Amino acid sequence: MGRIAIVEGVRTPFVKAWTLFEDIPAQRLGAICVRELLEMTHLDPDLADEVIFGAVAQPVEASNVARVISLYAGIPKDKRAYTVSRNCASGFESITSALEKIRCGLDEIVVSGGTESMSNIPLIFGKDITKIFTRLNRAKDLAEKIKLFSQMRPHHFKPVAGIALGLTDPVCGLNMGQTAEVLAKEFGITREEQDGFSLMSHKRAISGRMKLREEIVPVMTGRDYNIVVEDDNGPRENQTIEALSRLKPYFERHTGTVTVGNSCQVTDGACAVLVMDEEKAKAMGYEPLGYIRAYSYIGLEPHKMGLGPVYAIPGVLKKAGLKLKDMDLVEINEAFAAQVLACIKALDSKKFAEENFNTSEPVGRIDIEKLNVNGGAIALGHPVGVSGSRLVLTLLKEMKRRNARFGLASLCVGGGQGGAVILER
Repeated sequence: MGRIAIVEGVRTPFVKAWTLFEDIPAQRLGAICVRELLEMTHLDPDLADEVIFGAVAQPVEASNVARVISLYAGIPKDKRAYTVSRNCASGFESITSALEKIRCGLDEIVVSGGTESMSNIPLIFGKDITKIFTRLNRAKDLAEKIKLFSQMRPHHFKPVAGIALGLTDPVCGLNMGQTAEVLAKEFGITREEQDGFSLMSHKRAISGRMKLREEIVPVMTGRDYNIVVEDDNGPRENQTIEALSRLKPYFERHTGTVTVGNSCQVTDGACAVLVMDEEKAKAMGYEPLGYIRAYSYIGLEPHKMGLGPVYAIPGVLKKAGLKLKDMDLVEINEAFAAQVLACIKALDSKKFAEENFNTSEPVGRIDIEKLNVNGGAIALGHPVGVSGSRLVLTLLKEMKRRNARFGLASLCVGGGQGGAVILER
């Protein structure tokens, strides 16, 4: 069997949560991408063997959201679909799962991707009020209902934001921003460095806007579907270092350096890519965007989850038989500026290599001019179940523009994991 090809891909604009897409659920965002992908590749929906989608906050009204997306997109009901979740690497997982299914001979053509509506992550009420409502539903008469109502207290109605729970690690007890603070202190990353990196992300996203449109399907929204969203709305054209420096630390109020300005944005969006074997793609007349050379996942300490790329990248390079210097372009998901900067330092550190990899040779130096050349999640946003797919798509599109040979995409994963994929053309 030949290489596994990514034939084509498309995504929605990435939109800040609770703004333009707040009324569009994750399953609809995903279906928009899949329908567009089928049309742009002229693929008969009946030829898609399976749909695999990543999602972290699965909609409660659309369990196994991949199946709902598949049906909404017009793929026949006898086709299979399932949802994967590896936190921030869910979009990666959907693609590498497709590779595994194709390699095993279980599928020939797979639609992979990710979807996330962080706007619609629900509020959660406590156990006490839940029990009362459950008993109310079972109450047999008015007297019993009145008695139950009398047990309700104002504090019962204070909700917990589901998004806050999802972004807090249950093992180490830190939220994701606090884990970035851990790395900022360990690697001596200053507030100025973080804000400078963030400004670069916004500038690159703005200058790359027309290129990014090549991977975006416009979305109609608004009460009368009279608003056309064709660009990511996170990048700020007027962003300045002065504005970033005025923001107060958000996760450690008094001693921290991580702010909302040098962190990824909470975002809604979806992405879909078409995956198949190289020979199958050629037989169908496709010219693939690129091929998956190798991939790797790794585990690490949850409180240092931001270093996931540092541990995943050596593994994927070894599998591919390549060095970091061989990469023409690199995408590392910008969960936090401190996190990406820590990864850059660790990869190029002899001391880190000696302490963690039993070698005196650092993994390698990342050329900042090759990193996230069209901006990253600080500007574009991070819909958690989607970002892995978006990294792959954005990287392949830029590799095509530059006629690049090798590209590396990597990200950290909440819970203490890392993922990395090497793509080739």
